[in-house]
Amino acid sequence: MSFIARKRGFSRLLDNRSTLILTLLAPVMIFFVVFNTIPTLWLLGLSFYNFSLTSGMPPEFIGFRNFWAILASKNSIWFDLSRTFTFVICGVTFQTIVGAILGFLFWGSKDMPGRRLALTLLFAPMVLTPVASGTFFRFIFDPTFGVLNYIWRTLFGGGPIDFLGDPNLAFWSVLAVDCWMWTPFMTLMTLAALGSVPKAELEAAEIDRVPFYRRLSLVIWHHGKFIIMLGILLRTIDSFKTLDLIIPMTKGGPGQNTRTVALELNKQAFESFNMGWSSAYAVLLLLISIAMTSVFIFVLNLRRRREGEG
Repeated sequence: MSFIARKRGFSRLLDNRSTLILTLLAPVMIFFVVFNTIPTLWLLGLSFYNFSLTSGMPPEFIGFRNFWAILASKNSIWFDLSRTFTFVICGVTFQTIVGAILGFLFWGSKDMPGRRLALTLLFAPMVLTPVASGTFFRFIFDPTFGVLNYIWRTLFGGGPIDFLGDPNLAFWSVLAVDCWMWTPFMTLMTLAALGSVPKAELEAAEIDRVPFYRRLSLVIWHHGKFIIMLGILLRTIDSFKTLDLIIPMTKGGPGQNTRTVALELNKQAFESFNMGWSSAYAVLLLLISIAMTSVFIFVLNLRRRREGEG
C-alpha cells in the first residue's frame, strides 16, 4: 500500500504544471551546466594564467598578458582570422547560392522520375564525416595516382597538378571539398523554407500574374527568410571552426596557406600543451562567434522592429 500511495503522491506532484516543467528540464539543465557552463568558466579562468602542461611549473597568474600577446602578434591571430574569414565568406556564399538553386529545382520538379533517389544521392556527402571526406579527397587530389590527375592527363594531356601542395591551389581545393560536403545542407534548408510558404498565397500570386521575382521577394522570402538565415548562421559558425577536414588534407600547409584559427588553437592546446595561451585564444574566438551570432539575430529582427515602429 505504501508503494501505491507514493506512486499516487508522485502523480499528484506532476499534475502541477511548474513542477512538471522543472522535472522535464532538469536533466537538460544538469547536462548543460556540467558539460558547457563549468568548462567555459574553467576556460575563462585559465586564460588569465601562464600554464603549460610540459613545463612542470605551477600556474602563474598574469592577468590579460595572454590576450595582449595574441592581439599584438602579427603572424598569429590576424593571419589566421583573414584566412578563416575568407574561407567562411567564400564557402557559405557559394553553398547558399548553389543550395538555393538546387532547392528551387527540386521544389519545382515534384513529379520528376527518380527525384527521391536524386535527393538521397545529393544529401549523401552531408552524412559523411569530415575526416573521412578529407582523407578520401587527399587521394583524389594526389598528383601521382589521383583520379583527378588521371582525368586531367587523359583529356588534356597536361602534366600532374599538385592540388594540395601548390600554395596557389591548396586553399581553394580544401574549400571545394567543404562546398561539396555542405551545399546539400543549404539545399535542405531551402526546401524547408519553401515548404513553409502557404500554397494559397502562391496560387493567389500566380492568378494575379505577379512576376516570379516579385513572388520571390513578397511571398517566398517573407515566409522562408528565418529558415534560410538560420541555415546561413549554422553554416557560418560550423565553417568558422573547420578543423577535421583540413588536418587529413593539408595539416595547414603548404606553409601556412590553409591554416585557420581552429587549426592554430588545436596546435597550441594539444601539440604544444600551452593551456593558458590557448585558453585565451579560445575565449577570443568565442567572443567573435557571439558577435557573428548577434549580427545575424539583429538582421533577422530588423524588419520586425521596423514594422513595430511603423
